[in-house]
Amino acid sequence: MKLTKNKTIFAVLTIAILAFVFWWGGNAPGLQGWNVTSTTHTDINKGDLTAQEKIDLASKKANLNGIQIDVEKGNADYSASKGMVINKETGKDKYLTDPVPEGKPVPIEPENIVITDKEMTCVLSVRCDTILENIDWLDSEKVELVPEDGVIFKKQTVTFYEGESVFNILLREMKKNKIHMEFVNTPIYNSVYIEGINNLYEFDCGELSGWVYKVNEWFPNYGCSRYQLKQDDVVEWVYTCDLGIDVGALSIMSNNDE
Repeated sequence: MKLTKNKTIFAVLTIAILAFVFWWGGNAPGLQGWNVTSTTHTDINKGDLTAQEKIDLASKKANLNGIQIDVEKGNADYSASKGMVINKETGKDKYLTDPVPEGKPVPIEPENIVITDKEMTCVLSVRCDTILENIDWLDSEKVELVPEDGVIFKKQTVTFYEGESVFNILLREMKKNKIHMEFVNTPIYNSVYIEGINNLYEFDCGELSGWVYKVNEWFPNYGCSRYQLKQDDVVEWVYTCDLGIDVGALSIMSNNDE
């Protein structure tokens, strides 16, 4: 089946697409008082790729917690008109981010964001129901961590402040609700990468597994700390076991299979 073939191709891009290169990274600085430590979570580190090869792969396609590839082609002219500086030689910005599709928000660099005291609201949810469908893939020690309905943080309206990012609101709500979260800062991509939520990490449910996010049904191709929230945005964090196919990130490509 073509789907099987696609999965094989996607596997080659696993490290790059999910930025899994950060798993061997030692200690990373925390934000807002959190101490964050990078640790090894699965046997994928025992593969044939060397550390440098993993870095090289990651530099080719660094979608930090973003998983959309070649589903909706980015528009360089549109992105540039919205303030994204695209390198004509690479076709990406200086943080290796591809142009966004027309009509989608371009990334905003954290250092350029001004947060005000104006309260706004968005909708947030965190779920891992895809694990329930692939429970045999899950690390046996993690089974008890998966809620019966797969919902870690139920869909609800939450408050944020003008200028804040998807990362800001996730961090605040996880802390407020005493839900574990681990992340690393990744200066080369100028963003934050979410390694684990509720003690469920990338690779815990297969080599193509990890956390991804979508806003208003779109899977951004850049990190969550570069996505500036707007009033009434609907933010969903979902756990994928199959490189996005199981959560709809690659649905257009999948639907092309015969």
